[in-house]
Amino acid sequence: MPSDEPNHILEFPGGYTRSVGPVIGRFLSELRDGRLVGVRTRDGRVLVPPTEYDPDTGEDVTDEFVPVGPVGTVRTWSWVARPRKNHPLDRPFAWALVQPDGADTALLHALDLGVFDEGAAPPKSLRTGMRVRPRWRVERSGAIGDIECFQPEVTMINAPTRLEYRLRSGRALDRFLEGISQGKIIGHRCDVCGQVIVPMKGLCPKDGVPTAQEVELPDTGTVTTFAVNNLPDPRAPEVPFVSAYILLDGAGLTMLALVAGIPADQVRMGMRVKARWRPREEWGKTMANIRWFEPLDEPDVPFDAIKDYL
Repeated sequence: MPSDEPNHILEFPGGYTRSVGPVIGRFLSELRDGRLVGVRTRDGRVLVPPTEYDPDTGEDVTDEFVPVGPVGTVRTWSWVARPRKNHPLDRPFAWALVQPDGADTALLHALDLGVFDEGAAPPKSLRTGMRVRPRWRVERSGAIGDIECFQPEVTMINAPTRLEYRLRSGRALDRFLEGISQGKIIGHRCDVCGQVIVPMKGLCPKDGVPTAQEVELPDTGTVTTFAVNNLPDPRAPEVPFVSAYILLDGAGLTMLALVAGIPADQVRMGMRVKARWRPREEWGKTMANIRWFEPLDEPDVPFDAIKDYL
């Protein structure tokens, strides 16, 4: 089996020393100080990396050096799925032509997209036109390697979203939650329209009149409408899960709850359901006492019977 180890080595002991000239020397000196510069040609273009002559005309460039970048745009790229030992990064990366802002040409350098397993395909974030900036080495010597690599501009953040607060339930909701803590679902009947409001609010949302007559409802009902959710929720048993508006038997308004115990793609309007309560020892003064609603082995309710509750 052939070996990957070299069988010939060409080396200049102590390295190969040469002069770089005033143009390249200025570019490397600026790199050592953590800056990018280009040089202006006689027709006004800015070359990065700078050269001593215009590659299009062969004329000498001017002595005007122009600060560019440090942010730039990827003009083209090539993905390296399996880096070699002499590559600048030890994990998959891209070679990219990066055109710094203010420059008319691009320089070739490594582009770090993050940590990937060896052999990984290029990430979707890697694209022509993406905005990048250099990651500078702490110790710099005046060489192109003073830029360790380029990295994408920050375009997304994951900000903390935790908010702690205390909610006062009010008299009506407090009474409703007291009933839930005892395994009861209590609503208020409106003296005008006769509908039972649950969770009770202390007034009828239709007629605007105060309500006080309590009615205990069963924990069975009908799904009127629902949504399939594909984002995780700590209350749900799995993803995808279903949140649904449920019309409890005897109620005049729907209430929002989870539906489980059935594949999400089998939940339907008119489906009969029953509350799945947590174990009694876990009950508190909270709607979390009802884990979710599960299907009942009963015929679906016709659409016409629930259409006014959608």
